[in-house]
Amino acid sequence: MNSDIIIYQNQEGNIKIDVRLEEESVWLTQVQMATLFGKAKSTISEHIKNVFAEGELDEKVVVRKFRITTQHGAIPAKTQEIEVKGYNLDVIIS
Repeated sequence: MNSDIIIYQNQEGNIKIDVRLEEESVWLTQVQMATLFGKAKSTISEHIKNVFAEGELDEKVVVRKFRITTQHGAIPAKTQEIEVKGYNLDVIIS
């Protein structure tokens, strides 16, 4: 099963997230969490770093690498695959 996450924001600034579950959890990237919480990616990154440093969560259990397809930045109409880290619900709510 593929995991699709779509984040919408209406004109009033309200955010809606549509997700598909995988392995009985929701998975978001740091960029998606930054959008969800209205914070900078660097803030999300620092928080996650602290969660792991303090032993609150086991990184091997709550982080997974996903391959996603994106538009190629230099070649119009071409796509590329990149690898991103996804963080499960435990990280998202921590």
